[in-house]
Amino acid sequence: MQTKHTTGRRLTLIAAALSTSFATQAWGDDLPSTGKESSPWQVDTTYENHTVYRGNTGLAKFRNTLQAELEKKADNGWGIHGILRGSWDGVYRMNSSEYGKDAGGAINMQSTTPGGDLITPWGTGPITNSAVNGLGLTNNKFVDTYPASNPNAGMRVLGDRWHGIDGGVAFGVPVRPCNVDSRGCRDFGGYGDQTLSELEAPEFNNRLDFVRELYAKKTFDLDDGKNLFLKFGKQQVVWGRSDLFRVLDVINPVDYSRNNIYDELSDIRIPMWIAQAEYRMGASDTMQDRNFQVVWNVDKFRANNLGQCGSPNVILDAGCFFRGMANLWDNGGTVSNFANVAPGTLLATNFGPGQIGIKDVHLPDWSLANTQLGMKYEGVTKDGLSFSMNALTYRSQLPSLHGGKRATNSFTGVSQNAWPYLISFDMEFPRVNLIGGSMDFQVPSAGSAVRVEAAFTSGEEFSNTAREQLYSKNNVFRSVIGIDRPTFIPFISETSATLISGQLFYQHIFDHEWTQGSLGPVGMPDWKDNFIGTLLIKGFLRNGTVSPQIILAHDFQARATAFAPQVEWNVTNDLKLTFGANVKLADGRDRWNFDDCRSCNPFAPFTAPNGDSNPFTSYSRGLSGMEPLGRFRAGPIGAAFKENDIFVRVNYKF
Repeated sequence: MQTKHTTGRRLTLIAAALSTSFATQAWGDDLPSTGKESSPWQVDTTYENHTVYRGNTGLAKFRNTLQAELEKKADNGWGIHGILRGSWDGVYRMNSSEYGKDAGGAINMQSTTPGGDLITPWGTGPITNSAVNGLGLTNNKFVDTYPASNPNAGMRVLGDRWHGIDGGVAFGVPVRPCNVDSRGCRDFGGYGDQTLSELEAPEFNNRLDFVRELYAKKTFDLDDGKNLFLKFGKQQVVWGRSDLFRVLDVINPVDYSRNNIYDELSDIRIPMWIAQAEYRMGASDTMQDRNFQVVWNVDKFRANNLGQCGSPNVILDAGCFFRGMANLWDNGGTVSNFANVAPGTLLATNFGPGQIGIKDVHLPDWSLANTQLGMKYEGVTKDGLSFSMNALTYRSQLPSLHGGKRATNSFTGVSQNAWPYLISFDMEFPRVNLIGGSMDFQVPSAGSAVRVEAAFTSGEEFSNTAREQLYSKNNVFRSVIGIDRPTFIPFISETSATLISGQLFYQHIFDHEWTQGSLGPVGMPDWKDNFIGTLLIKGFLRNGTVSPQIILAHDFQARATAFAPQVEWNVTNDLKLTFGANVKLADGRDRWNFDDCRSCNPFAPFTAPNGDSNPFTSYSRGLSGMEPLGRFRAGPIGAAFKENDIFVRVNYKF
């Protein structure tokens, strides 16, 4: 638990860093020089307030950000570039009943019976999973120590941000900051164990995230007009040509906790310590330009930040699933509608610690083998076609859950290191290899520019209830095509062109497994083939000082749509105001249910369907619900369809 003294030091550090950022503007010419040929520091400082109101929770963001961008020409042709960014989000104090120390409360679990739903407080399910009643596992300390070790307080029901229990699996999730309530707190890769002050000021951590960029760069002239460009330090490496969703742009992880998928990638990529070399070969007989780039990410592994449960932005609601499962493993808990005791009867079940949940999180340690290496060849043909060919080996920035972990069989008394289909997991981050390419070109006859990306990966892992360890390793193909066209639309503007930009993303999973069980589909919840389309329409009025725009994004398989209008007003050269909204619609909720492994039956005979021909054999029969795998079918838009926001953003440049 964080002490008051530690909190005070952190707040002092934040204040000092923000004060320094202000001071650099005034003192830019006095910053240290690196030699006779060096130039003064060029410093631009901006302040931004981003305030969001969410219809179902009230204030969802009051983030204040101060950013300083520094540039300097040093001796011998070297250049130094840096970006320092610090933010403080007041929502955790201003709306503490939703996101801070007072969040959550007491919750109820559900049992389904032919006579209707039974509602019981969390911690008091009708069934207790212990050797006494034959459910297959011993050591049920939860009911013996409840409520002291795991009280029914500061909780929310898993998934209540986007769906009801509705006869499916559900359990409690602690939602208060980890210095207030440590239950379920784990480091899932830079999030999941954050205290109140770390949630409020996320850049000030042991990875020094307030240093957004800090690198040195230089171009070395070689023979025959060629040159070598070097850049090393903390940076973003941008390979992609698309917005919102990434195909090739996977070198840097992404912080989705800032604003889900709706912030610019340049603002939510997590910079890494990277060495970059680019051999610039210039023109040839058939090419206008040619370059070969090597990128070596030498930093310690970093996962995508999916958002800590209890914070406003938790993409796919995944952080809540992880925290709830970690709490189940550590402390036990009640799971709704788990025990299949009779036809039409599914009873809430109390599990003890160490029976189901997330056991260990295996974050890759730093080693030479765990660094990431990429290569890219790019060129421009004589007729203006720009293209690249890319290859990258890296660690998956998304976690994989490996099931079937330790349990004790109460019939034999034997502790097993692996039990097929057991819903206890370790979190892993597998090695992934990528090859792909991109191109962009003009279509003069249509007045358009076309962007294309494609990537093939091997080594990615997906949830799969048809496999004993509840995951499979699959190859994946992803692509995107984008078309950008400036078009005169008189009712928007008679003097300025309106930008129309459309994108279509495609994903195909090879060797996709999906079969029909006795109670429903079994296998991989992710769609074998899926398309997501986006459309941007952006106008420019009053000599470009006012810019209305609308963004539409539609997930075809999830049948979920995001609609984001906004107006950007450059009041002066230094002051910009933005007003907007983000609204989600979904009509495919009946498609999101998927096998939840209640009928995988490691706890014979209660989880096998009544009348099953082999009730003591573990395999999934396909009993379905929204949790936990429906989130992959709903996607990032569908899983947030109740999170409708309006916002105002104020940006001032000093």
